Amino acid sequence: MSTGKKILLVAVIVILVLLGGFYSFFKGTYNQFVTLDEGVKASWAQVENQLQRRYDLIPNLVETVKGYAKQEKDVLVEVTNARARVGGATTVPDKINANNELTGALSRLLVVVEKYPDLKSNVNFLRLQDELAGTENRIAVERKRYNDAVKTYNVLIRSFPSNMLAGMFGFEKAAFFEAPAAAKTAPQVNFK
Repeated sequence: MSTGKKILLVAVIVILVLLGGFYSFFKGTYNQFVTLDEGVKASWAQVENQLQRRYDLIPNLVETVKGYAKQEKDVLVEVTNARARVGGATTVPDKINANNELTGALSRLLVVVEKYPDLKSNVNFLRLQDELAGTENRIAVERKRYNDAVKTYNVLIRSFPSNMLAGMFGFEKAAFFEAPAAAKTAPQVNFK
């Protein structure tokens, strides 16, 4: 074999190895994006399951409180309106914002309940309050899992060189489920 043919053969082998390496990188990275994107969607679906559970409990809770606290109409209307905004939200960021509003409205409702000792001892209310507390705990767990999935996905999107592929294939950062600033302030109980 002549020297020219050997050089050509080595060049072809090097090119094939490089092409194989690039193919493996692109395929592996793209598939990792798909896997993580689906993980984010699955985690969000679990958050939505728990949010729906809370959404379904609220009318019963409001009706129970209504019977005892007729004069607290503003708080009850606020909870009902916040629940309606949750039902009308369509995008993940809108759902996050609407549910954060609902969380705040429910906090204010539970503060109002402190004024009514008879209500606090009502069996139906206690059962609903326990269900709501359990649901809130489930929501917190699912939010954490969702945020963990978003973090992993977003890190890959922002990391070099996978960030170039993310842009080429249209993978975009996912939104975190963040608590609103108002959540940092505890609701005030006022017995006037």
